[in-house]
Amino acid sequence: MKLYLIRHGETDYNKQKKNQGQIDVPLNEYGRELAEKTREGLLRVPFDLCLCSPLGRAKETAELILKGREVPIETDDRIIEVSFGRYEGRCWDPEAWDEEMPRDFQCFFDEPGKYQAPSDGESLEALKQRTGEFLRDICCREEYRDYTILVSTHGAALAGILANIKGLPVERFWGEGCSRNCGVTEVSIKDGKPEILSENVTYY
Repeated sequence: MKLYLIRHGETDYNKQKKNQGQIDVPLNEYGRELAEKTREGLLRVPFDLCLCSPLGRAKETAELILKGREVPIETDDRIIEVSFGRYEGRCWDPEAWDEEMPRDFQCFFDEPGKYQAPSDGESLEALKQRTGEFLRDICCREEYRDYTILVSTHGAALAGILANIKGLPVERFWGEGCSRNCGVTEVSIKDGKPEILSENVTYY
């Protein structure tokens, strides 16, 4: 089995450095352009299935990459983006700080082991757990054994999948850093064990 894990294309919230979380923000024109270029880069990959976050930006990215192919797209809530709760829609940029954001929110990026999710949000531990459940489920699916699967998801959710593959603690949640928009990570699964072949490759 092969997995091609991809972060969705750019949105206006990405550009404005706002927390998207589970707000259903669409791709912007540049995000669609990135997905089109990624489609060209992946034309020779024989996808059998796409597993996708239920949010529109991930689904549109998948649809653009798979345009012209008869590849089924199935949504899976376990790879939706992390929930920021009441911090969603707020700007996280320290240089343009939203006064309703706590100063220690920057721990989400810089010191993930110290990140404190709001009471109505989701912790990185919970995100790592649900993305790990998704990964373990896929690895054990006998019907997928010979499949090549596109997984269209989000920055933090993708990092959660990779943290599970690499065995990273939450303190090192981001590993080599957040994937770029439309960055592609290739994973091979043999005997139920995932191995990263390439990480955060872009075609633009």
